[in-house]
Amino acid sequence: MGAVLGGLTLIIIGLVFLVVPPAEGLGDYVRLAFIHIPLAWVAVMAFLVSAWQGAKYLRSHDMEADAGSAAAAKLGFIFVILATVSGAIFSKLTWGAYWNWDPRQTTIFVLLLIYGAYLTLRGAMPVGHKRARTAAIYALFSFLTVPFLVFIIPRLYFSLHPSPVLNSSGVAMDSLMLAVLLAALADVTGIFYWLYRKQAAQIMQEESE
Repeated sequence: MGAVLGGLTLIIIGLVFLVVPPAEGLGDYVRLAFIHIPLAWVAVMAFLVSAWQGAKYLRSHDMEADAGSAAAAKLGFIFVILATVSGAIFSKLTWGAYWNWDPRQTTIFVLLLIYGAYLTLRGAMPVGHKRARTAAIYALFSFLTVPFLVFIIPRLYFSLHPSPVLNSSGVAMDSLMLAVLLAALADVTGIFYWLYRKQAAQIMQEESE
């Protein structure tokens, strides 16, 4: 699976840098969107998976669900860091500064603090059902903040951030760009799934030793 994803990733990189045309108003900087948007998408999906597996653990007390919740939260944290870095590079290229506390940058910073605290709390507790239960509850409450921090609050204030691809006017992207973006979304989602299974299995192995 890793080889297939690696090949697909190379193809998409080629499409982004050799086939996708510059965008009006953004020029070649638009190519960063094909990295930034999939990373942000997968981060949100990872936090959803973490909450889902946390809820599954609370119902079943299955430690595999606990490992799945922890793996998804860890990967979500990594993906949101990568999305933040790619967004900061875009900010530097278009606005002249890596960070200016734009509403979207501020809310993503809060999200990083929330999930950084989750990983710190989980790492500080001994292995067992008490840690699993605490982590599951934290994952559920943490995900409740995600829609507000990612989708709602940034739209309540003026932002220099470009409008989302999907907005009230429909899909704001030409068909070629949209096709490449959808392929990039599928590719990064596949990478997440591949890493998630490996990470969850590793956590289960470490906890059984």
